[in-house]
Amino acid sequence: MTESNSQLSLLIIDDNLGSLEMLSAALSGMGVEILTANDPEVGIELVFEKHPQIVLTDLRMPKFDGLEVLDRVLEFDPSIDVILMTAHYSTESAVEAIRRGACDYLNKPVSIAKVRERIEKLVSQARERQRATRLEGELLAASQFQNMVGRSPQMMELFSRIRRVAPHFRTVLITGQTGTGKDLVAQALYNLCPAAHGRFVVLNCSAVVETLFESELFGHVKGAFTGATQDKVGLIEYASGGVLFLDEIGDMPMSTQAKLLRTLQSQEIQRVGSLSLRKVDLRVIAATHQDLPRAIEEKRFREDLYYRLTMVEVHTPRLAERPEDLALLTRHFVAKFAELYHKPIRGVTHRAQIALARHHWPGNVRELENAIGHAAMMVMGDTIDVDDLPAHVVGTRIPNGEAARPGGSPETLEEHEKQLLVQAMERAGGNQSQAARLLRIGRDALRYKLKKHGLG
Repeated sequence: MTESNSQLSLLIIDDNLGSLEMLSAALSGMGVEILTANDPEVGIELVFEKHPQIVLTDLRMPKFDGLEVLDRVLEFDPSIDVILMTAHYSTESAVEAIRRGACDYLNKPVSIAKVRERIEKLVSQARERQRATRLEGELLAASQFQNMVGRSPQMMELFSRIRRVAPHFRTVLITGQTGTGKDLVAQALYNLCPAAHGRFVVLNCSAVVETLFESELFGHVKGAFTGATQDKVGLIEYASGGVLFLDEIGDMPMSTQAKLLRTLQSQEIQRVGSLSLRKVDLRVIAATHQDLPRAIEEKRFREDLYYRLTMVEVHTPRLAERPEDLALLTRHFVAKFAELYHKPIRGVTHRAQIALARHHWPGNVRELENAIGHAAMMVMGDTIDVDDLPAHVVGTRIPNGEAARPGGSPETLEEHEKQLLVQAMERAGGNQSQAARLLRIGRDALRYKLKKHGLG
């Protein structure tokens, strides 16, 4: 057993001694210390004393129930993973537990294989977090979750919320500004939900003509309207058994909102022009950057649909709210675009990091990704500097501090590279050593590039 493994502990709280002994035996041999308590008050004292990484607790117990245990544990340390068990499962109680911070919600009698698998995953995640805090080189890998990157408290909470919500949701609303990664959150919820074997169908509501909305969502039968030459399956029916992602749902027409609400309530659809109902098995993820309560006041969004969607809400934070993630995201995008453009880019200079930190990022993570992508395309050497960044991030300078020339940006990477070579040679008066210094590349690399573009 490694040092990190010995530091991990699991607390089981259950007033049923038989269940306590069974779970304790089933979870032994996993390389973690097993703590037990058949009294919730004793269990809470063990949390304070031993600080376990995982708590597995029964829901219904004397003195106080599992939800109160959950509240007290998370009040002490929100990073502790709490799993509730109950013989009285209901969707309402599961959602309530998730809303209050539960990591998972299991039916009794619990499947030993399932609970071991779940605990193994949590133990693995806890060990990974331990390694990440000790080894700086693993920071980026440990801070990625479902194609999202972050180590700030806001992102850790977001990742945790996704894990808790994904196994149980029927409808979810993702809110947040443009560019904060709502589409990545939707994909993560789909990947981790029980319907991940089905289709993930995406509809951008802002891109659909209002008159075609109902046909697009619900389908139509032949002859339903002019141009309906054959039956068409709508996206809801196509997504049955999987997940439908309605991006920018705030742009959905009111009439379509009413039909969508009925579908969510009844799990039935009616194609345009048809009298028959069709059963569907649908999970819906909706996303918006709009202020939906304000849209409700302005009669642009249905209040009943809003409350249906916000049974569970996930909010994506602005980049400005998590500045500690900026360097991590920058490293992530540098690696991504270095591979994409086949360039040996090692990182970002200190002054470029300062420029990035000073920018307020109104476009959030998407703007940062585009800025690093631009810089990775523009850079001639192996390190991104201030002058490689977009003008709107650092001003309108180009290498050596001169003003950018009129005429717009070159359309391709090759054209831009040639333009930079010409400008550098002009500023250096034809001196290749000076031009190489301006471009932050070696003389041999400069000669190669000059020859490649017919300039040498």
